[in-house]
Amino acid sequence: MIDIARNRPLQTIGATELVSFGRDHIGVPAKIDTGADRSAVWASNIQISRDGVLEFSLFGPESPHYTGKIFKRKDFSAATVRSSNGTKEIRYRTHLSVTIAGRKIRTLFYLSNRSSQKFPILIGRKTIRSKFLVDVTRNSAGLGKRVGKDYSDVVSQDPHAFHKKYKKKLAL
Repeated sequence: MIDIARNRPLQTIGATELVSFGRDHIGVPAKIDTGADRSAVWASNIQISRDGVLEFSLFGPESPHYTGKIFKRKDFSAATVRSSNGTKEIRYRTHLSVTIAGRKIRTLFYLSNRSSQKFPILIGRKTIRSKFLVDVTRNSAGLGKRVGKDYSDVVSQDPHAFHKKYKKKLAL
């Protein structure tokens, strides 16, 4: 495929990438999610000042990428989004510059608490459309899949005993 704006082949990126927000936030793992329409970034300390300015920090204090730097934006809005678990939430959104695979892009990010997510940044298809091809077999961020404990042997030995022992932990 061709990048129409630049008349050159599209750059291929992986399903995960290390991205940067300026000089303060370099090499942050991001999930490239072609199933998500928009992009989201973990933000904390979100508030609106008395003069109507959106203030926030990227990431949270428990993140290794957190610097405490306060970003201030007058160009922001809010919208209802449906989260991955199906609930609707109102989130602020604003434009930020992000560097993906060496290419700086100004794009709209929804601010959300992604502290419980594996990736603090989610890059949606509107950000990468006409800029990149995604090779889902590539994992550029270097983070492997989470692997949980396999209980197959225990279940096959005595299914009833397994159920009694793990009933409270099972997602039923």
